[in-house]
Amino acid sequence: MARADAEEGAAVAPGPSPAKGYLPVPGEAPAGRVSAEPQNGPKACCLVGNGVPRDGRAAASGAVGRPQTPPAPEEETQARLLPTGPGEETPGAEDRPGPRTALSTRRFVVLLIFSLYSLVNAFQWIQYSIISNVFEGFYGVSSLHIDWLSMVYMLAYVPLIFPATWLLDTGGLRLTALLGSGLNCLGAWVKCGSVQQHLFWVTMLGQCLCSVAQVFILGLPSRIASVWFGPKEVSTACATAVLGNQLGTAVGFLLPPVLVPNTQNNTDLLACNISTMFYGTSAVASLLFILTVIAFKEKPQYPPSQAQAVLKDSPPEEYSYKKSIRNLFKNIPFVLLLITYGIMTGAFYSVSTLLNQMILTYYEGEEVNAGRIGLTLVVAGMVGSILCGLWLDYTKTYNFFMTGYLPLGFEFAVEITYPESEGTSSGLLNAAAQIFGILFTLAQGKLISDYGPKAGNIFLCVWMFVGIILTALIKSDLRRHNINIGITSSDIKALPVDSPTDQESKTIMMSKQSESAI
Repeated sequence: MARADAEEGAAVAPGPSPAKGYLPVPGEAPAGRVSAEPQNGPKACCLVGNGVPRDGRAAASGAVGRPQTPPAPEEETQARLLPTGPGEETPGAEDRPGPRTALSTRRFVVLLIFSLYSLVNAFQWIQYSIISNVFEGFYGVSSLHIDWLSMVYMLAYVPLIFPATWLLDTGGLRLTALLGSGLNCLGAWVKCGSVQQHLFWVTMLGQCLCSVAQVFILGLPSRIASVWFGPKEVSTACATAVLGNQLGTAVGFLLPPVLVPNTQNNTDLLACNISTMFYGTSAVASLLFILTVIAFKEKPQYPPSQAQAVLKDSPPEEYSYKKSIRNLFKNIPFVLLLITYGIMTGAFYSVSTLLNQMILTYYEGEEVNAGRIGLTLVVAGMVGSILCGLWLDYTKTYNFFMTGYLPLGFEFAVEITYPESEGTSSGLLNAAAQIFGILFTLAQGKLISDYGPKAGNIFLCVWMFVGIILTALIKSDLRRHNINIGITSSDIKALPVDSPTDQESKTIMMSKQSESAI
Protein backbone atom coordinates (compact mmCIF):
# COMPACT_ATOMS: atom_id res chain seq x y z
CA MET A 1 0.00 0.00 0.00
CA ALA A 2 1.15 3.53 -0.67
CA ARG A 3 1.33 6.03 2.13
CA ALA A 4 1.26 9.79 1.72
CA ASP A 5 4.54 11.46 2.61
CA ALA A 6 4.38 14.30 5.08
CA GLU A 7 6.34 16.64 2.86
CA GLU A 8 7.25 16.23 -0.78
CA GLY A 9 5.56 12.89 -1.31
CA ALA A 10 2.21 13.89 0.19
CA ALA A 11 -0.86 13.32 -1.90
CA VAL A 12 -1.88 16.33 -3.91
CA ALA A 13 -5.38 17.65 -3.37
CA PRO A 14 -7.76 16.83 -6.20
CA GLY A 15 -7.91 19.44 -8.89
CA PRO A 16 -7.90 19.87 -12.62
CA SER A 17 -5.89 17.21 -14.35
CA PRO A 18 -4.39 17.85 -17.76
CA ALA A 19 -5.83 15.80 -20.54
CA LYS A 20 -3.60 13.97 -22.94
CA GLY A 21 -1.45 16.42 -24.82
CA TYR A 22 -1.46 19.09 -22.09
CA LEU A 23 1.00 19.73 -19.32
CA PRO A 24 0.62 21.95 -16.22
CA VAL A 25 3.24 24.50 -15.27
CA PRO A 26 4.34 23.98 -11.63
CA GLY A 27 4.69 27.07 -9.51
CA GLU A 28 2.95 29.38 -7.11
CA ALA A 29 0.29 31.45 -8.75
CA PRO A 30 -2.29 32.48 -6.16
CA ALA A 31 -3.53 35.36 -8.27
CA GLY A 32 -3.02 33.80 -11.65
CA ARG A 33 -3.88 30.73 -13.56
CA VAL A 34 -2.18 28.56 -16.08
CA SER A 35 -3.24 28.46 -19.68
CA ALA A 36 -2.37 25.50 -21.83
CA GLU A 37 -2.46 24.40 -25.43
CA PRO A 38 -1.85 21.15 -27.21
CA GLN A 39 1.84 20.29 -26.94
CA ASN A 40 2.30 20.61 -30.68
CA GLY A 41 0.44 23.88 -30.90
CA PRO A 42 2.13 27.04 -32.10
CA LYS A 43 1.69 28.93 -28.87
CA ALA A 44 3.44 28.51 -25.54
CA CYS A 45 1.83 28.01 -22.18
CA CYS A 46 1.76 31.31 -20.29
CA LEU A 47 0.79 32.46 -16.83
CA VAL A 48 -2.19 34.80 -16.87
CA GLY A 49 -3.89 37.02 -14.31
CA ASN A 50 -7.52 36.17 -13.52
CA GLY A 51 -7.85 34.20 -16.75
CA VAL A 52 -6.57 37.03 -18.98
CA PRO A 53 -3.18 36.75 -20.68
CA ARG A 54 -0.66 39.34 -19.54
CA ASP A 55 -0.04 40.51 -23.09
CA GLY A 56 -3.77 40.90 -23.65
CA ARG A 57 -4.60 43.35 -20.84
CA ALA A 58 -5.00 46.31 -23.18
CA ALA A 59 -7.20 44.35 -25.48
CA ALA A 60 -9.29 43.17 -22.57
CA SER A 61 -9.83 46.70 -21.27
CA GLY A 62 -11.20 47.82 -24.62
CA ALA A 63 -13.33 44.81 -25.22
CA VAL A 64 -16.29 46.00 -23.11
CA GLY A 65 -19.26 47.01 -25.23
CA ARG A 66 -17.86 45.70 -28.48
CA PRO A 67 -19.25 42.74 -30.41
CA GLN A 68 -17.42 39.51 -29.64
CA THR A 69 -15.81 37.75 -32.61
CA PRO A 70 -15.82 33.96 -32.72
CA PRO A 71 -12.58 32.61 -31.24
CA ALA A 72 -10.02 30.88 -33.38
CA PRO A 73 -9.65 27.14 -32.83
CA GLU A 74 -6.51 27.66 -30.74
CA GLU A 75 -8.22 30.32 -28.61
CA GLU A 76 -11.21 28.04 -28.18
CA THR A 77 -8.89 25.32 -26.91
CA GLN A 78 -7.44 27.79 -24.39
CA ALA A 79 -10.89 28.89 -23.33
CA ARG A 80 -11.94 25.32 -22.59
CA LEU A 81 -8.96 24.84 -20.29
CA LEU A 82 -9.33 28.15 -18.43
CA PRO A 83 -12.02 29.17 -15.95
CA THR A 84 -14.59 31.44 -17.57
CA GLY A 85 -14.28 34.01 -14.82
CA PRO A 86 -12.81 34.79 -11.40
CA GLY A 87 -13.77 32.25 -8.79
CA GLU A 88 -15.11 29.72 -11.32
CA GLU A 89 -13.75 26.23 -11.77
CA THR A 90 -12.30 24.81 -14.93
CA PRO A 91 -15.01 22.96 -16.90
CA GLY A 92 -14.84 19.26 -16.21
CA ALA A 93 -12.53 19.70 -13.21
CA GLU A 94 -14.91 17.89 -10.92
CA ASP A 95 -14.63 14.80 -13.12
CA ARG A 96 -10.84 14.79 -13.36
CA PRO A 97 -8.98 14.42 -10.03
CA GLY A 98 -5.52 15.96 -9.98
CA PRO A 99 -2.29 13.96 -9.97
CA ARG A 100 -1.60 12.22 -6.70
CA THR A 101 1.90 11.61 -5.35
CA ALA A 102 2.66 9.18 -2.55
CA LEU A 103 5.54 7.09 -1.23
CA SER A 104 5.36 3.30 -1.12
CA THR A 105 7.05 1.32 1.64
CA ARG A 106 8.05 -1.25 -0.99
CA ARG A 107 10.65 1.21 -2.22
CA PHE A 108 13.04 0.08 0.50
CA VAL A 109 12.66 -3.58 -0.51
CA VAL A 110 13.36 -2.73 -4.16
CA LEU A 111 16.41 -0.69 -3.20
CA LEU A 112 17.76 -3.42 -0.90
CA ILE A 113 17.39 -6.21 -3.45
CA PHE A 114 19.05 -4.18 -6.17
CA SER A 115 21.91 -3.11 -3.90
CA LEU A 116 22.61 -6.72 -2.89
CA TYR A 117 22.73 -8.25 -6.37
CA SER A 118 24.77 -5.26 -7.54
CA LEU A 119 27.13 -6.08 -4.63
CA VAL A 120 27.56 -9.67 -5.86
CA ASN A 121 28.25 -8.48 -9.41
CA ALA A 122 30.94 -6.05 -8.25
CA PHE A 123 32.47 -8.78 -6.07
CA GLN A 124 32.82 -11.03 -9.11
CA TRP A 125 34.48 -8.21 -11.04
CA ILE A 126 37.40 -7.77 -8.66
CA GLN A 127 37.77 -11.28 -7.16
CA TYR A 128 40.47 -12.25 -9.68
CA SER A 129 42.55 -9.06 -9.80
CA ILE A 130 43.14 -8.73 -6.07
CA ILE A 131 44.86 -12.15 -6.04
CA SER A 132 46.12 -12.01 -9.62
CA ASN A 133 49.39 -13.79 -8.76
CA VAL A 134 47.44 -16.76 -7.34
CA PHE A 135 45.30 -17.18 -10.47
CA GLU A 136 48.34 -16.68 -12.71
CA GLY A 137 50.00 -19.65 -11.03
CA PHE A 138 46.85 -21.79 -10.96
CA TYR A 139 45.88 -21.35 -14.61
CA GLY A 140 49.43 -20.87 -15.90
CA VAL A 141 48.66 -17.59 -17.68
CA SER A 142 50.22 -14.12 -17.76
CA SER A 143 49.21 -11.13 -15.65
CA LEU A 144 47.62 -9.57 -18.74
CA HIS A 145 45.22 -12.53 -19.00
CA ILE A 146 44.12 -11.94 -15.41
CA ASP A 147 43.82 -8.19 -16.06
CA TRP A 148 41.42 -8.98 -18.89
CA LEU A 149 39.17 -10.83 -16.44
CA SER A 150 38.61 -7.38 -14.97
CA MET A 151 38.72 -5.38 -18.19
CA VAL A 152 36.12 -7.62 -19.86
CA TYR A 153 33.58 -5.86 -17.62
CA MET A 154 34.63 -2.56 -19.17
CA LEU A 155 34.89 -3.91 -22.70
CA ALA A 156 31.46 -5.54 -22.73
CA TYR A 157 29.74 -2.44 -21.41
CA VAL A 158 30.62 -0.10 -24.27
CA PRO A 159 28.86 -1.87 -27.21
CA LEU A 160 26.01 -3.22 -25.09
CA ILE A 161 25.01 -0.05 -23.27
CA PHE A 162 22.88 1.27 -26.13
CA PRO A 163 20.63 -1.80 -26.49
CA ALA A 164 20.55 -2.09 -22.68
CA THR A 165 19.36 1.48 -22.13
CA TRP A 166 16.87 1.07 -24.97
CA LEU A 167 15.53 -2.01 -23.21
CA LEU A 168 15.32 -0.12 -19.92
CA ASP A 169 13.32 2.68 -21.54
CA THR A 170 11.00 0.40 -23.51
CA GLY A 171 10.91 -2.87 -21.56
CA GLY A 172 10.86 -1.30 -18.12
CA LEU A 173 12.66 -1.45 -14.81
CA ARG A 174 11.59 -4.95 -13.75
CA LEU A 175 12.67 -6.69 -16.96
CA THR A 176 16.07 -5.00 -16.83
CA ALA A 177 16.51 -5.99 -13.18
CA LEU A 178 15.61 -9.61 -13.93
CA LEU A 179 18.16 -9.77 -16.75
CA GLY A 180 20.89 -8.27 -14.58
CA SER A 181 20.26 -10.55 -11.62
CA GLY A 182 19.69 -13.63 -13.80
CA LEU A 183 22.85 -13.27 -15.88
CA ASN A 184 24.83 -12.53 -12.74
CA CYS A 185 23.60 -15.80 -11.24
CA LEU A 186 24.29 -17.76 -14.45
CA GLY A 187 27.84 -16.43 -14.72
CA ALA A 188 28.57 -17.39 -11.13
CA TRP A 189 27.48 -20.99 -11.75
CA VAL A 190 29.55 -21.26 -14.95
CA LYS A 191 32.66 -20.33 -12.95
CA CYS A 192 32.03 -23.28 -10.66
CA GLY A 193 32.89 -25.55 -13.58
CA SER A 194 36.24 -23.85 -14.22
CA VAL A 195 38.20 -25.06 -11.19
CA GLN A 196 40.76 -26.99 -13.19
CA GLN A 197 44.08 -25.68 -14.40
CA HIS A 198 43.32 -26.13 -18.09
CA LEU A 199 39.89 -24.46 -17.96
CA PHE A 200 40.83 -20.80 -17.98
CA TRP A 201 38.49 -20.28 -20.95
CA VAL A 202 35.54 -21.47 -18.85
CA THR A 203 36.25 -18.97 -16.09
CA MET A 204 36.55 -16.29 -18.79
CA LEU A 205 33.16 -17.37 -20.17
CA GLY A 206 31.59 -17.04 -16.74
CA GLN A 207 33.18 -13.63 -16.29
CA CYS A 208 31.84 -12.55 -19.68
CA LEU A 209 28.31 -13.45 -18.57
CA CYS A 210 28.79 -11.43 -15.39
CA SER A 211 30.09 -8.51 -17.44
CA VAL A 212 26.93 -8.59 -19.59
CA ALA A 213 24.87 -8.63 -16.38
CA GLN A 214 26.71 -5.50 -15.28
CA VAL A 215 25.32 -3.65 -18.30
CA PHE A 216 21.81 -4.15 -16.89
CA ILE A 217 22.89 -3.12 -13.38
CA LEU A 218 25.02 0.02 -13.51
CA GLY A 219 22.38 2.21 -15.15
CA LEU A 220 19.63 1.44 -12.66
CA PRO A 221 20.47 3.48 -9.50
CA SER A 222 19.20 6.81 -10.79
CA ARG A 223 16.13 5.19 -12.40
CA ILE A 224 15.20 3.36 -9.19
CA ALA A 225 15.69 6.55 -7.18
CA SER A 226 13.52 8.60 -9.54
CA VAL A 227 10.71 6.07 -9.95
CA TRP A 228 10.41 4.98 -6.31
CA PHE A 229 11.65 7.84 -4.08
CA GLY A 230 10.46 11.34 -3.25
CA PRO A 231 12.28 14.60 -4.06
CA LYS A 232 14.01 14.75 -0.66
CA GLU A 233 15.14 11.12 -0.94
CA VAL A 234 16.37 10.71 -4.51
CA SER A 235 20.02 11.62 -3.94
CA THR A 236 20.27 9.46 -0.83
CA ALA A 237 18.52 6.57 -2.60
CA CYS A 238 20.82 6.83 -5.61
CA ALA A 239 23.86 6.99 -3.34
CA THR A 240 22.63 3.90 -1.47
CA ALA A 241 22.10 1.98 -4.72
CA VAL A 242 25.60 2.87 -5.88
CA LEU A 243 26.83 2.03 -2.39
CA GLY A 244 25.85 -1.60 -2.97
CA ASN A 245 28.21 -1.77 -5.95
CA GLN A 246 30.99 -0.09 -4.02
CA LEU A 247 30.45 -2.42 -1.08
CA GLY A 248 30.75 -5.36 -3.45
CA THR A 249 34.12 -4.05 -4.59
CA ALA A 250 35.16 -3.66 -0.95
CA VAL A 251 34.14 -7.26 -0.18
CA GLY A 252 35.94 -8.33 -3.36
CA PHE A 253 39.12 -6.75 -2.02
CA LEU A 254 38.74 -8.29 1.43
CA LEU A 255 37.45 -11.88 1.05
CA PRO A 256 39.39 -13.50 -1.86
CA PRO A 257 42.82 -13.14 -0.20
CA VAL A 258 41.31 -14.75 2.92
CA LEU A 259 39.34 -17.49 1.15
CA VAL A 260 42.07 -18.31 -1.40
CA PRO A 261 45.49 -17.92 0.24
CA ASN A 262 48.60 -18.37 -1.86
CA THR A 263 49.16 -22.13 -1.58
CA GLN A 264 50.56 -22.84 -5.02
CA ASN A 265 52.78 -25.59 -3.65
CA ASN A 266 49.53 -27.51 -2.94
CA THR A 267 47.42 -27.35 -6.09
CA ASP A 268 44.61 -29.51 -4.73
CA LEU A 269 44.12 -27.27 -1.70
CA LEU A 270 44.24 -24.20 -3.92
CA ALA A 271 41.56 -25.69 -6.23
CA CYS A 272 39.41 -26.51 -3.19
CA ASN A 273 39.68 -22.92 -1.92
CA ILE A 274 38.80 -21.46 -5.32
CA SER A 275 35.84 -23.83 -5.57
CA THR A 276 34.60 -22.73 -2.13
CA MET A 277 34.68 -19.07 -3.22
CA PHE A 278 32.89 -19.79 -6.50
CA TYR A 279 30.14 -21.97 -4.98
CA GLY A 280 29.51 -19.52 -2.17
CA THR A 281 29.10 -16.70 -4.68
CA SER A 282 26.71 -18.80 -6.77
CA ALA A 283 24.50 -19.62 -3.80
CA VAL A 284 24.13 -15.96 -2.82
CA ALA A 285 23.51 -14.90 -6.45
CA SER A 286 20.78 -17.56 -6.80
CA LEU A 287 18.99 -16.41 -3.65
CA LEU A 288 19.02 -12.81 -4.83
CA PHE A 289 17.67 -13.77 -8.25
CA ILE A 290 14.72 -15.53 -6.59
CA LEU A 291 14.05 -12.45 -4.46
CA THR A 292 14.20 -10.26 -7.56
CA VAL A 293 11.57 -12.40 -9.27
CA ILE A 294 9.29 -12.28 -6.23
CA ALA A 295 9.62 -8.76 -4.84
CA PHE A 296 11.04 -6.42 -7.51
CA LYS A 297 8.15 -4.44 -9.03
CA GLU A 298 8.07 -2.10 -12.02
CA LYS A 299 6.83 1.03 -10.23
CA PRO A 300 4.70 2.13 -7.28
CA GLN A 301 0.95 2.69 -7.52
CA TYR A 302 1.36 6.46 -7.35
CA PRO A 303 4.31 8.56 -8.58
CA PRO A 304 6.57 9.70 -5.72
CA SER A 305 7.16 13.24 -7.02
CA GLN A 306 5.71 15.90 -9.29
CA ALA A 307 8.55 15.30 -11.75
CA GLN A 308 7.46 11.67 -12.12
CA ALA A 309 3.79 12.66 -12.26
CA VAL A 310 4.56 14.89 -15.25
CA LEU A 311 6.14 11.98 -17.12
CA LYS A 312 3.70 9.30 -16.03
CA ASP A 313 1.08 9.37 -18.78
CA SER A 314 3.31 9.93 -21.81
CA PRO A 315 2.53 7.48 -24.64
CA PRO A 316 5.41 4.96 -24.95
CA GLU A 317 4.82 4.40 -28.66
CA GLU A 318 6.14 7.89 -29.40
CA TYR A 319 9.50 7.36 -27.69
CA SER A 320 12.56 8.16 -29.82
CA TYR A 321 15.77 6.71 -28.41
CA LYS A 322 17.94 8.31 -31.09
CA LYS A 323 16.45 11.72 -30.36
CA SER A 324 17.13 11.26 -26.67
CA ILE A 325 20.80 10.50 -27.40
CA ARG A 326 21.06 13.54 -29.66
CA ASN A 327 19.54 15.77 -26.99
CA LEU A 328 22.06 14.57 -24.42
CA PHE A 329 25.06 15.25 -26.65
CA LYS A 330 23.74 18.74 -27.42
CA ASN A 331 23.73 19.45 -23.69
CA ILE A 332 27.16 21.02 -23.03
CA PRO A 333 27.10 20.58 -19.21
CA PHE A 334 26.29 16.90 -19.70
CA VAL A 335 29.16 16.44 -22.18
CA LEU A 336 31.57 17.99 -19.67
CA LEU A 337 30.17 15.73 -16.95
CA LEU A 338 30.56 12.75 -19.28
CA ILE A 339 34.29 13.44 -19.66
CA THR A 340 34.98 14.19 -16.00
CA TYR A 341 32.99 11.19 -14.76
CA GLY A 342 34.86 8.96 -17.21
CA ILE A 343 38.22 10.23 -16.01
CA MET A 344 37.51 9.93 -12.29
CA THR A 345 35.75 6.58 -12.35
CA GLY A 346 38.12 5.16 -14.96
CA ALA A 347 41.04 6.01 -12.68
CA PHE A 348 39.36 4.09 -9.86
CA TYR A 349 38.84 1.07 -12.11
CA SER A 350 42.49 1.13 -13.12
CA VAL A 351 43.80 1.34 -9.55
CA SER A 352 41.45 -1.45 -8.44
CA THR A 353 42.58 -3.76 -11.24
CA LEU A 354 46.30 -3.15 -10.73
CA LEU A 355 46.41 -2.77 -6.94
CA ASN A 356 47.73 -6.27 -6.29
CA GLN A 357 50.58 -5.78 -8.75
CA MET A 358 51.49 -2.38 -7.28
CA ILE A 359 51.61 -3.66 -3.69
CA LEU A 360 53.44 -6.92 -4.43
CA THR A 361 56.13 -5.02 -6.34
CA TYR A 362 57.40 -3.77 -2.97
CA TYR A 363 55.82 -6.22 -0.50
CA GLU A 364 55.96 -9.77 -1.76
CA GLY A 365 53.47 -12.20 -0.23
CA GLU A 366 51.21 -9.44 1.16
CA GLU A 367 48.05 -10.31 -0.76
CA VAL A 368 45.88 -9.98 2.35
CA ASN A 369 47.21 -6.51 3.14
CA ALA A 370 46.76 -5.49 -0.49
CA GLY A 371 43.12 -6.44 -0.09
CA ARG A 372 42.86 -4.39 3.09
CA ILE A 373 44.31 -1.38 1.30
CA GLY A 374 41.69 -1.78 -1.42
CA LEU A 375 39.01 -2.10 1.26
CA THR A 376 40.14 1.17 2.83
CA LEU A 377 40.06 2.85 -0.57
CA VAL A 378 36.48 1.80 -1.21
CA VAL A 379 35.14 2.40 2.31
CA ALA A 380 36.40 5.99 2.19
CA GLY A 381 34.46 6.48 -1.04
CA MET A 382 31.37 4.81 0.45
CA VAL A 383 31.33 7.20 3.40
CA GLY A 384 31.67 10.09 0.98
CA SER A 385 28.80 8.69 -1.11
CA ILE A 386 26.37 8.56 1.81
CA LEU A 387 27.35 11.94 3.26
CA CYS A 388 27.18 13.60 -0.15
CA GLY A 389 23.83 11.97 -0.89
CA LEU A 390 22.33 13.29 2.34
CA TRP A 391 23.82 16.74 1.72
CA LEU A 392 22.56 16.91 -1.85
CA ASP A 393 18.99 16.07 -0.87
CA TYR A 394 18.89 19.37 1.00
CA THR A 395 21.35 21.63 -0.85
CA LYS A 396 21.60 20.41 -4.49
CA THR A 397 25.21 21.69 -4.66
CA TYR A 398 26.36 18.98 -7.04
CA ASN A 399 29.71 20.35 -8.22
CA PHE A 400 31.17 21.17 -4.95
CA PHE A 401 32.36 17.68 -4.19
CA MET A 402 34.96 15.25 -5.50
CA THR A 403 34.46 12.37 -3.03
CA GLY A 404 31.65 9.95 -3.72
CA TYR A 405 31.83 10.82 -7.42
CA LEU A 406 29.83 7.80 -8.59
CA PRO A 407 26.42 8.67 -7.09
CA LEU A 408 27.00 12.39 -7.61
CA GLY A 409 27.61 11.86 -11.30
CA PHE A 410 24.40 9.86 -11.76
CA GLU A 411 22.19 12.31 -9.90
CA PHE A 412 23.83 15.40 -11.42
CA ALA A 413 23.28 13.94 -14.90
CA VAL A 414 19.59 13.34 -14.20
CA GLU A 415 19.18 16.91 -12.91
CA ILE A 416 20.83 18.70 -15.83
CA THR A 417 19.26 16.48 -18.53
CA TYR A 418 15.67 16.17 -17.19
CA PRO A 419 13.29 15.05 -18.66
CA GLU A 420 15.53 12.73 -20.69
CA SER A 421 15.64 9.13 -19.51
CA GLU A 422 17.68 8.47 -16.36
CA GLY A 423 18.79 5.14 -17.80
CA THR A 424 20.19 6.77 -20.93
CA SER A 425 22.21 9.43 -19.11
CA SER A 426 23.50 6.94 -16.53
CA GLY A 427 24.38 4.47 -19.27
CA LEU A 428 26.43 7.02 -21.17
CA LEU A 429 28.27 8.01 -17.99
CA ASN A 430 29.15 4.39 -17.31
CA ALA A 431 30.22 3.86 -20.92
CA ALA A 432 32.64 6.78 -20.60
CA ALA A 433 33.96 5.29 -17.35
CA GLN A 434 34.53 1.89 -19.00
CA ILE A 435 36.37 3.43 -21.96
CA PHE A 436 38.66 5.49 -19.74
CA GLY A 437 39.04 2.48 -17.43
CA ILE A 438 40.34 0.27 -20.25
CA LEU A 439 42.72 2.97 -21.52
CA PHE A 440 43.99 3.82 -18.04
CA THR A 441 44.44 0.17 -17.06
CA LEU A 442 46.44 -0.65 -20.17
CA ALA A 443 48.55 2.52 -19.94
CA GLN A 444 49.16 2.32 -16.19
CA GLY A 445 49.89 -1.41 -16.40
CA LYS A 446 52.52 -0.76 -19.05
CA LEU A 447 54.07 2.04 -16.99
CA ILE A 448 54.16 -0.18 -13.90
CA SER A 449 55.88 -3.02 -15.71
CA ASP A 450 58.42 -0.74 -17.42
CA TYR A 451 59.03 2.04 -14.89
CA GLY A 452 57.36 1.00 -11.63
CA PRO A 453 54.17 1.94 -9.75
CA LYS A 454 55.23 5.55 -9.15
CA ALA A 455 55.15 6.38 -12.86
CA GLY A 456 51.71 4.85 -13.23
CA ASN A 457 50.34 6.81 -10.27
CA ILE A 458 51.73 10.10 -11.60
CA PHE A 459 50.02 9.36 -14.91
CA LEU A 460 46.66 8.99 -13.16
CA CYS A 461 47.16 12.10 -11.00
CA VAL A 462 47.66 14.27 -14.08
CA TRP A 463 44.43 13.03 -15.60
CA MET A 464 42.47 13.50 -12.39
CA PHE A 465 43.70 17.10 -12.17
CA VAL A 466 42.26 17.65 -15.66
CA GLY A 467 39.00 16.14 -14.44
CA ILE A 468 38.84 18.54 -11.48
CA ILE A 469 39.25 21.55 -13.77
CA LEU A 470 36.51 20.34 -16.14
CA THR A 471 34.18 19.67 -13.21
CA ALA A 472 34.49 23.28 -12.11
CA LEU A 473 33.28 24.39 -15.56
CA ILE A 474 29.99 22.49 -15.42
CA LYS A 475 26.96 24.77 -15.23
CA SER A 476 24.53 23.63 -12.56
CA ASP A 477 21.07 23.78 -14.19
CA LEU A 478 18.90 21.61 -11.93
CA ARG A 479 15.84 21.08 -14.12
CA ARG A 480 14.23 18.21 -12.20
CA HIS A 481 14.67 20.03 -8.89
CA ASN A 482 13.00 23.11 -10.38
CA ILE A 483 9.98 21.04 -11.44
CA ASN A 484 9.62 19.55 -7.96
CA ILE A 485 9.75 22.88 -6.11
CA GLY A 486 7.77 24.87 -8.71
CA ILE A 487 9.38 27.57 -10.83
CA THR A 488 8.25 31.18 -10.62
CA SER A 489 11.40 32.96 -11.75
CA SER A 490 11.07 34.95 -14.95
CA ASP A 491 14.71 34.25 -15.74
CA ILE A 492 13.78 30.75 -16.82
CA LYS A 493 12.46 31.20 -20.34
CA ALA A 494 11.72 27.62 -21.25
CA LEU A 495 11.30 24.31 -19.54
CA PRO A 496 11.59 21.13 -21.64
CA VAL A 497 8.66 18.86 -21.02
CA ASP A 498 9.29 16.14 -23.54
CA SER A 499 9.60 12.85 -21.74
CA PRO A 500 11.52 9.85 -23.04
CA THR A 501 8.27 8.92 -24.74
CA ASP A 502 7.67 12.12 -26.67
CA GLN A 503 8.86 12.52 -30.22
CA GLU A 504 8.45 16.19 -30.92
CA SER A 505 10.08 19.03 -29.05
CA LYS A 506 7.65 20.62 -26.65
CA THR A 507 8.38 23.53 -24.32
CA ILE A 508 6.42 25.60 -21.87
CA MET A 509 7.21 29.32 -22.04
CA MET A 510 6.69 31.06 -18.71
CA SER A 511 6.15 34.73 -18.00
CA LYS A 512 5.97 36.73 -14.78
CA GLN A 513 2.86 36.43 -12.71
CA SER A 514 0.54 39.44 -12.79
CA GLU A 515 0.93 41.67 -9.76
CA SER A 516 -2.52 43.20 -9.98
CA ALA A 517 -5.96 41.97 -10.97
CA ILE A 518 -7.72 43.33 -14.02
